[in-house]
Amino acid sequence: NMNFIRKIVNSRKQEDEQLYSELKKLLNFSPRKINYYKKAFTHRSVQMIDSKGNPINYERLEFLGDSILGSVISSYLYKKVPTGNEGYLTQMRSKIVSRDHLNELGKDLNLIRFVKSNIDQANVGANIHGNIFEALIGAIFLDKGYNTCHKFIFENVIVPHVNIELLEGKITSYKGLIIEWCQKHKKKYSFDAYEDSGNETIKHFSVKISIDGQLIAKGRSTSKKKAEEQASKRVYFVFQKQINLS
Repeated sequence: NMNFIRKIVNSRKQEDEQLYSELKKLLNFSPRKINYYKKAFTHRSVQMIDSKGNPINYERLEFLGDSILGSVISSYLYKKVPTGNEGYLTQMRSKIVSRDHLNELGKDLNLIRFVKSNIDQANVGANIHGNIFEALIGAIFLDKGYNTCHKFIFENVIVPHVNIELLEGKITSYKGLIIEWCQKHKKKYSFDAYEDSGNETIKHFSVKISIDGQLIAKGRSTSKKKAEEQASKRVYFVFQKQINLS
């Protein structure tokens, strides 16, 4: 029986050591208390409980991480945009910490590989990526404190993903963004709009956008402006990397 227990303890140790070395690579620092991170990657479906009967899963850490992420982003925006009023700052923060964006961040770091769950990955829902990302921030905070947490958020969220001009551009117009980008980089562009009602009774407009003589995207909607925006948004996604860098 002692051998059996020893085997369990050893296999747990190995598992912890593997998680430790993977996290060290991912986080660029050495975790201290591995249990915080194990909790951050445990889904409620595993139904684990601690010695006092409290559930062990990532939900409370997610709550904590959400607040810390919000604080770090708020503080960054406060300093970075001294002219922004409260409404502006709130709007910008919600774009950065939107569900979609957090899910993308969680996917980029491939956090799902660490998750213990009794539900098939296909059925846990898309938000698990963002939830785990927030839980990880909560774990880093408890393990290493605010400064390490701040550095992690800076390196993984702010530097690669927060482009103030672009976030502001999302509010206004993709068409404006594309025109500005083309002008800045001396690209020839054309927006060709024409009425195109097809079989519908309501009048529709189609727009084709060409850049340097090449057709990049089309849009179609009930107004010329909407069709232009739709086509411009598609152009933006085609050139997203170049536009973000420029």
